[in-house]
Amino acid sequence: MSLARTSARLAWRSCRNRGALHLAPFILLLIWLSAAGGCKKTQPERLTPGRIHAITREFSSAAHSAAPPGTQIRIGLEATEKNPGATDRLDITLPRVEPDSMARSEAAKIQQALEAVAKRSGLAEEPSPGREGVLLFYEKGDTQTHVVHIHFGGSTTERTENTEAPGKEAKLAIILDDLGSDRRAAREIFDLPFPLTVSVLPNHEHSEEIAEEAQRRGYQVMLHLPMQAVANEKPEAQELHRGMSSGEVSKLVSQFLEKVPGAVGVNNHQGSEATSDPTLMRELMPVLRDRHLFYVDSRTTAATVAYEMAQSSRVPSAFRNVPFLDDVEQVGAVRQQLELALRGAREKGEAVAIGHPHRKTLQALREVLPRARAEGVQLTFASQLVH
Repeated sequence: MSLARTSARLAWRSCRNRGALHLAPFILLLIWLSAAGGCKKTQPERLTPGRIHAITREFSSAAHSAAPPGTQIRIGLEATEKNPGATDRLDITLPRVEPDSMARSEAAKIQQALEAVAKRSGLAEEPSPGREGVLLFYEKGDTQTHVVHIHFGGSTTERTENTEAPGKEAKLAIILDDLGSDRRAAREIFDLPFPLTVSVLPNHEHSEEIAEEAQRRGYQVMLHLPMQAVANEKPEAQELHRGMSSGEVSKLVSQFLEKVPGAVGVNNHQGSEATSDPTLMRELMPVLRDRHLFYVDSRTTAATVAYEMAQSSRVPSAFRNVPFLDDVEQVGAVRQQLELALRGAREKGEAVAIGHPHRKTLQALREVLPRARAEGVQLTFASQLVH
C-alpha cells in the first residue's frame, strides 16, 4: 500500500504542475481502487472431501512411520460435500509407557511427522496439549479440515467403552476382497459414496494402481494376503504356507506390501490350511505388529486360530462375525445377507462383513446401504473395529 500512496502523491504533483487540479481527485480515486484491489488477500482454494481424505491417509501413514510398536491408529473420513463443516479425524493411542515424559516424547515425534504432511498440503496447525494427550487442529484458510487426538497410554477401545453411553450407534465395516485384476469393478466401488474397505491381492495386473486410486479417493486399503488353502482351491503364485520360517514370512509379506501401496491392514485370501496352523500364524503376527498393521480374520474355516494368535501377539485385530455377503451371486440373495449384516451389527454392537466386487454384490450395496443410518447402523472402516 505504501507504493500506492507514493504513486498517488506523484500523480497529484503532476496534475498540480499542469494546472489540472480538477482531474486530480479522479486520478487519486482510480489509483487507490487499483491498489486496494491488489492488496486484497486471495482466498485459499477450498479442499474437496476427496483431497481431505487423501491428506488423512497421508497423516495416517506418517503417524504409522513415527509411532512406537503397539500404537493404535484409527481414522474417520467424515468430510462430505453435504456437510462442509465436518472434519476428518485421527485417533492415535500410544501404548502405556512410564514415565509420562516418554509418552510425550513419542507424541512429539508423531506430531513432527504430521507437521511435515500439513506443510506439504498447505494446512495450518493449532496444537492443544493436555494432561492425557495432545489435540491437534488443522485448517485451510478459515476452514477446519482435520482433528487429530494423540492419546497417552491405553487403547481407544477401553476409552470408548468407559465413556460412551449405552445404546450407542452400531457399526458395520464392509470389506470387499479380491481386487487387483478388474479395473471396472474398482471404478464401480469408487462410485459408491460409503466408507468401504478394499482388500487388494498383490501381484495382479492392476494391484498397485487400484490401491493407489483407492487411497486417493479416501477408501481404506488392506492387503488381501494369499495363504495356503485346502487342496481343491486354486492357489496364488506366491502365498504363505505351512513350514515357512519367520524370515520367509517376513520377506514375502514385505514383497506383497510393495505391490499394495497404502495398505494399513491385512486379511487372509483363502487360507483355510494356513490360518488353522498355530505355528505359521505365530510367525506371521509379529511381522504385522512390527509394521503397525491390523489383522482381520476372514474365517474361511471354523478351525482358524488366526484371530487368537493376533490377540496374543498384541496385533489390533477383528474377525468376520456375520455371514459372507455373496456366496450366492444374486442381487436378492446379497440383499438378504446385507440385511443380516445390519441386524448383526445392531445385535452385537459392531460387525465385520466381507463380500466381493461382483456386479450383483455392488448393485445390492447401492440398494441397501443408503438406509443403513436410518436403521441405526453407522458404516465405518475395518480399522475402526479392531481391538
